[in-house]
Amino acid sequence: MDASEYKHVVLGLLFLKYVDDAFEERRSALRDELLRDGISGEETDRLVESRDEYTAEGVFWLPAETRWAYLQEQAKQPTIGTLIDHAMDLVERDNPSLRGVLPKNYARPGLDVRRLGELVDLIAGIGLGAREHREKDLLGRVYEYFLGRFASAEGKAGGEFYTPRHVVRLLVEIIEPYRGRVYDPCCGSGGMFVQSENFVEAHGGRRNDIAIYGQEMNDTTWRLAKMNLAIRGIEADLGPRWGDTFHEDLHPDLKADYILANPPFNVSDWGGERLRDDARWRYGAPPAGNANFAWLEHMASKLTPRGVAGVVLANGSLSSQHSGEGEIRRNMVEDDLVECIVALPGQLFYTTPIQVSLWFLNRNKRNGSGHGNWRDRRGELLFVDARKLGRLVDKTHRDLTDDDIGRVVRTYHAWRGEPGQGAYEDIPGFCASVQVEELAKHEFVLTPGRFVGSEEPEEDGETTGHRVARLTSELYEAFDESDQLQARVRRALASLDA
Repeated sequence: MDASEYKHVVLGLLFLKYVDDAFEERRSALRDELLRDGISGEETDRLVESRDEYTAEGVFWLPAETRWAYLQEQAKQPTIGTLIDHAMDLVERDNPSLRGVLPKNYARPGLDVRRLGELVDLIAGIGLGAREHREKDLLGRVYEYFLGRFASAEGKAGGEFYTPRHVVRLLVEIIEPYRGRVYDPCCGSGGMFVQSENFVEAHGGRRNDIAIYGQEMNDTTWRLAKMNLAIRGIEADLGPRWGDTFHEDLHPDLKADYILANPPFNVSDWGGERLRDDARWRYGAPPAGNANFAWLEHMASKLTPRGVAGVVLANGSLSSQHSGEGEIRRNMVEDDLVECIVALPGQLFYTTPIQVSLWFLNRNKRNGSGHGNWRDRRGELLFVDARKLGRLVDKTHRDLTDDDIGRVVRTYHAWRGEPGQGAYEDIPGFCASVQVEELAKHEFVLTPGRFVGSEEPEEDGETTGHRVARLTSELYEAFDESDQLQARVRRALASLDA
């Protein structure tokens, strides 16, 4: 099967196995609790089948026909596909947060029932419910691995649901979503939300410190996001269904403190001609043939007065003057909305070879995003050229390392004046702080390489005179070696003639 098909088979079964492992773990713990309390016999059997004993602990309730042991017993039967579909229906019925989410097409004729049964047996050997696995977010890693592999196999289509983890991490660590409303208008599989939750917990906060809102227009991807967040216990409002953010905003009154997004690049058929007078286009109507600035302006319209956004966009958005894009970019900069641009290295995405950059928007450049009295950076932009960072993980893909991410993050926070980050300094070839007046001289083209310049050559302590003498000597030695090699070749050719 194509990756676009089998990802739903595999991920759906992994989800079912996870909720079953969590259910059985709670079931075992409940029996132990009852035994310690001196309860046994029929009363024990009744209580371990009580739905409330599971839902009260945040565990999905599973009817008997949905449990993995039952499905594995039936794995060799020709009806296994029908049984799995029925199990998915029952899980949705008894867990309202999952209704309309789980895949239910395992009984279709194109799915080989023998291989499906073998897959059930294979997944049975994966333990996903133990506490230590949850603490390590094992299932989340499995999901991300599959998502990444599927994105690679599917090519461009994979961009509908997968943003590389290290790119998301860079976005999150720069905007630091500690507390408030987090929004992603094109949320894919929910990776931005997962990293935001991880960031909060890693810095001593609690999950309920942030409220999550998202929207996704692809129905399959919307379901995948719901599953991905459910297995991690993350509550999110992704709307009652999937929907087009531009034409059916499911969060029309939302004002977000943090926005994280990787919108599809250079979308030409987004229906912009029907939205020419939309109230979101404060900086100018975006071109009907490219949605890049429509995404930026939509997100800008959703920010609170202290809100910040981190957005992945194709590099063309930095310099294009086509169809009014240059004018929109100028208006956003002059309104002091754009705070930082980070140019990323190539080959980061499974989905496209297009070069991309990170845009950071900030409604409150005077004091940052509410984390304290940071340095006033009104009228300035930070440019970071990170194109030389990263390491190749295979012939076609590159990852940002922890050191790469740390370097960019420290640079940004030092520029913002965050305590403990040290004093910011421009570094030729890497970063530069630029006044808006200077940007006007460049017609508001925001390409970082234009402003950061070139790296300064390393000083080796050698004077110019010594360097010239050394290089001249090395050149004469090369001439001598060349003469010797030519003589040897001539002698060899002469011996052949003889």
